[in-house]
Amino acid sequence: MADEQVYDDGRAEILREMLRTLANRIQALDASGQLLANGGELMKLIGDVRSELFHYEVRCTFDSPEVAEHRRLVEEARGTDEHPWTTTGWKPGDEENEW
Repeated sequence: MADEQVYDDGRAEILREMLRTLANRIQALDASGQLLANGGELMKLIGDVRSELFHYEVRCTFDSPEVAEHRRLVEEARGTDEHPWTTTGWKPGDEENEW
């Protein structure tokens, strides 16, 4: 299951090749005057590339449990777990004094 969550170099190269193939096919169809006549083929290629790009975007930003734990430990060591809210000085009952 971990393999599904990590986008390795081999899969990234496959995505690059898919993008190059799409670009080459578009150029070839355009050069032969068949660009718009092959809309169905292009839609399928674009759909495949789009799907793979989505997986790349999702998985390349995924933190494995180990990385997430390391990130948490570093943040804890830096003291970044302080409460992010600042006090305003408001106290219960203050709204009654404003009238």
